[in-house]
Amino acid sequence: MKFLKNTIATGLLFLMITSCKKGESKPAEAPSNLAITTHVSTDGSGTVNFTATADNAVSYLFDFGNGEAKTATTGNLTYTYTAEGYTSYTVTVTATGSGGQTTKKSFTVSVYIKPAVPTLLWSDEFNTDGPPDPAKWGYDIGTGGNGWGNNELEYYTNRPENSIVQNGVLKIKAIKESYSGSGYTSARILSQNKFAFTYGTVEFRAKLPAGVGTWPALWTLGSNVSTVGWPACGEMDVMEMIGRDLNKIFGTLHYPGRSGGNADGSTTVISNASTQFHTYSMEWTPSIIKISVDSMVYHTVVNTTSLPFNHDFFLIMNIAIGGNFGGDVDPAFVSDSMEVDYVRVYK
Repeated sequence: MKFLKNTIATGLLFLMITSCKKGESKPAEAPSNLAITTHVSTDGSGTVNFTATADNAVSYLFDFGNGEAKTATTGNLTYTYTAEGYTSYTVTVTATGSGGQTTKKSFTVSVYIKPAVPTLLWSDEFNTDGPPDPAKWGYDIGTGGNGWGNNELEYYTNRPENSIVQNGVLKIKAIKESYSGSGYTSARILSQNKFAFTYGTVEFRAKLPAGVGTWPALWTLGSNVSTVGWPACGEMDVMEMIGRDLNKIFGTLHYPGRSGGNADGSTTVISNASTQFHTYSMEWTPSIIKISVDSMVYHTVVNTTSLPFNHDFFLIMNIAIGGNFGGDVDPAFVSDSMEVDYVRVYK
């Protein structure tokens, strides 16, 4: 009898242990065998199809290497990049299991996005002889106190002697002559209250004066200059040159903390600035400003919301004489001109 009782007790204990083991859940396993395939579009759209597979995975997180990420439960995902040109990205895929365990894999994907065709927003080709088109250009008149703030020597006029369109080019002419108390005349024409733009690419194709003491400039100024003043309005100088240092081209930005002699600029040296036409341009976006000559970028500034380069600017073209930057004028100077073939603004 005692043997029987022991046998029954042992059997019950075995059944209890067996029953408990059958009821226990199996520990969740981390995803394994993670594999990713990609298909990059060849149409210049920047679209990439991603497919991720892994054992024991319930979702996949795709980090596209550009600050953006998305989750896909199936492992299939299509994403379109936006940066123009050829760009390589380090993509990381994280597979997550039912218990929260993860497995990662990183790889590189190279994408090409066809650059957008620029749209011509505004231009003046200077194909009509006579004064500059009054629908596009106005004039600064006078000396502006002490020479527009730079101790310049010229008196700016709206006379045809100082600015005229002839044979397909605009000619801005500086002349040594006594006029309204000044020893020189010139012209400063501008698109203020006629045309302004925010972001884009501006091109001036011009041939520059060579006289010592001349200071030609092709530039832009913030449209809010009359309310906030300078340099709070911002100034972007696409091209400046001084006659005593021919062929040295200045590209400069002026803004609070970086203006005047402390401005944010660079220089480059070209050939034949006064005998041949060159293209002086500026690419301006919310994130960057690039200044170039004949498509060669020589000054770059990272644009931010803290800088005054995120609102409308208008165009200015002029030749100053002497002043803080132009320096002493050659006593033998009689006259010299800047010729502008065209001004174009693209978006």
